Amino acid sequence: MVGNHKGEKQSLRKEVSITEELAEKLLEELNCETVFTIPIFGGIPIAESVVVTWVIMLALTVLSIILVRNLQVENPGKKQQVLEMAIGGLYNFFESLIGEEGKRYIPYLISVAIYIGVANLIGIIGFKPPTKDLNATAALAVMSIVLIEYSGFHKKGGKGFFKAFAEPMPLLTPMNIMELFIRPLSLCMRLFGNVLGSFVVMELIKQVAGFIVPIPFTMYFDIFDGLIQAYVFVFLTGLFMKEALE
Repeated sequence: MVGNHKGEKQSLRKEVSITEELAEKLLEELNCETVFTIPIFGGIPIAESVVVTWVIMLALTVLSIILVRNLQVENPGKKQQVLEMAIGGLYNFFESLIGEEGKRYIPYLISVAIYIGVANLIGIIGFKPPTKDLNATAALAVMSIVLIEYSGFHKKGGKGFFKAFAEPMPLLTPMNIMELFIRPLSLCMRLFGNVLGSFVVMELIKQVAGFIVPIPFTMYFDIFDGLIQAYVFVFLTGLFMKEALE
């Protein structure tokens, strides 16, 4: 009995230690460190997620310049064919989602999809993904909702835009207004929660199985799940935009 009691105590202490260690790592991930401060207006702190975003922007800009060099109308090379197939596939996907009237917004959706995909994958090479910062995901959500509402306003005009809040019946006007705030919140928390949830699951697997067994799970959570979250975010944005345009 005494031996069993000691064993239970040791097991409980181990579980508490694992929980505390996971909590510390989670707090580290949630902590938005200030990399440097711009000395104007009393000092503007620049968070790590902003710096990593700048790195992603620079890398994508340089890559774009390299990929679009020496493009040809006739006899395109393999590099150009792969590039056209990738961008053309994305363009056709969004065109089928939001229709002809939303074609002007497709470049934004493609840009956001590429950014979120790269941001979720950048942790593989040692950077902290910007999407682990709630401020970054909130900014993406606000940008998307502003564009969604603008697309509806641009299509329907001021009178039609405000009239839509009373559809299908005036009784639902408060609910339709609340939806303006619910949509960005859902986009923000879905992206942030899934990225953070993947981190928690991977840390738990490492605690239980060491560092070799989690490799296949890393391939799923860091690569597949990261790309899926990018797809879900832009898909919902496109879907909401289609509703605004109809």
